[in-house]
Amino acid sequence: MKKNKIFIACDSANLTKIKEIISKTQTTKLKIGYKFGLEFLNSKEGRSFIAKIKNKIVFADLKLHDIPNTCASTVKAIKDLKVNYLTIHVSSGLKALKVSKKVSGKTKLIGVTTLTSFDNKSLKQIGYNKNLNKLVIHQAKLAAKANLDALVCSAHEVKDVKKFFKKEIITPGIRFNSNMNDQKRVMTPKQAFKNGSDWLVIGRPITKGNIKNNLIKLINHLGK
Repeated sequence: MKKNKIFIACDSANLTKIKEIISKTQTTKLKIGYKFGLEFLNSKEGRSFIAKIKNKIVFADLKLHDIPNTCASTVKAIKDLKVNYLTIHVSSGLKALKVSKKVSGKTKLIGVTTLTSFDNKSLKQIGYNKNLNKLVIHQAKLAAKANLDALVCSAHEVKDVKKFFKKEIITPGIRFNSNMNDQKRVMTPKQAFKNGSDWLVIGRPITKGNIKNNLIKLINHLGK
């Protein structure tokens, strides 16, 4: 039977907390990967810890967003970490996406569309006139043109995005209930998989409180 795929967001600069998250989320019921964001990657012990990780699916959520040369150079600079997935903002532009993909090697390059903390109102505040859904579709087409390996988008856009982007879809903004925190476009795990997401990114609903119980809650939720 095909296992549901979950990236657990290790959003902390505390190495002890990160080790606890990893040790308490071992399960045969799900395919688990670990997402490390800017907070941990920029912490004192973050990089060296990731370099030592063995036999785990590692997702470096750097969200590169710079000129083409800087993006490509950064992809080369973290090659020693041998991460499985690495993010780059689609809004870095087609050239940056293409040159980064060219040097990414075995690392899957993931295009980040529009962050799940945005809605139409907050997009207008930063000068975007496109409707959110249309913008994400536009970004998906660009990611496909650059031959990226995967795409990050909200579960709300997955059905539309899959018409234009045929590879892996990774979905953040996952909540077990209506507690949105700083996210705007959220969905439950079961709904997100039903919409066509390949991987879900789940942070606080698993890592806050009793990690083992939270993981069991997720397994039960998906099994219903």
